[in-house]
Amino acid sequence: MSAVPGLQADCEELLGAFQEADTVRFERFAELWRERRFHTIFYGRIRALERNKLTKKTLELAQQYFLPPYAFQIRVGALYLLYGLYSTQLCQPKQKIRIALKDWPEIQRFQQDLIDSQHYDAAYIFRTLRLARAFHFTAMPKLLNYRTTKKIQENEFKEEFKEPSNRVNSLITNDVLEELMNIHDHYQKMKCVISADKSQPDKALSLIKDEFVVTLKDITLEHQEWQQNRMKLFLNAKETDETPNKKEEGTLLESE
Repeated sequence: MSAVPGLQADCEELLGAFQEADTVRFERFAELWRERRFHTIFYGRIRALERNKLTKKTLELAQQYFLPPYAFQIRVGALYLLYGLYSTQLCQPKQKIRIALKDWPEIQRFQQDLIDSQHYDAAYIFRTLRLARAFHFTAMPKLLNYRTTKKIQENEFKEEFKEPSNRVNSLITNDVLEELMNIHDHYQKMKCVISADKSQPDKALSLIKDEFVVTLKDITLEHQEWQQNRMKLFLNAKETDETPNKKEEGTLLESE
């Protein structure tokens, strides 16, 4: 939960509206941002120390929606939200977006997915943040202090924003397909028993397609293959990015 009253509710309301818009275009997000006057979130006469703390908490809250298990559209919305918050903050120097090193490979895969899907506006926003050195690379997701016993509070994930589970694979398993095949074979044999021609069932008894189970199996395998290809795409993108960007990331981390 956010330490700033109402902040999490406002961010989730904005992301929820973006999700309902059924788009990942920055133009639509900017409209929603302006409608809610989100640029005024940092307004108010507060001291520099309090302003820095507020900004840091706000960026930390928005950043959690940028990572799994949230859905692709929510993560794109969170990227736009981070860009807007970082650009409109009043801190000098600017507070940066905290990124744990363990999360960076996932973010790189997300960036490659944006490019492969031709979501160039989102890819441009991400590149703009990188060029602005908006990311602060850290060893841990949250700041740790020496000899502290305070328990780190885990994030409460909003179910509506999560990536939907793979219901196809969970529903149609190999055991289910095998059982369906056995039932279908038994069904065919029973139709032959009550038919005039015992070698094949009467056409009047053909209430379902003979290739029903085979077709269902082919569709399931096709879906699994699509998922595997998508995962390979992510892995290949990671391998492609890691080699040329190794020196660049090292320089970036040193400069940060």
